Amino acid sequence: MVQAYILIQTEVGRARDVAGLIADIAGVVRVDAVTGPYDVVVLTEANTVDELGKLIVSKVQMVPGITRTLTCSVVRL
Repeated sequence: MVQAYILIQTEVGRARDVAGLIADIAGVVRVDAVTGPYDVVVLTEANTVDELGKLIVSKVQMVPGITRTLTCSVVRL
């Protein structure tokens, strides 16, 4: 299992809508609206890195209201 955090910037006033839509996507473990330079933080997981990439590009980044994403892969040290 591979995981990644996605840090999301949204259009002004759209964080709640974006968080709600992302929460319904398969592979999304947790969604939080946050303060600071990002508006929403999402924890995702998939069986492989390729599946995770497809989830992020074809589902998460397609949610209306998102202006920018930054993906941070989880590493086990």
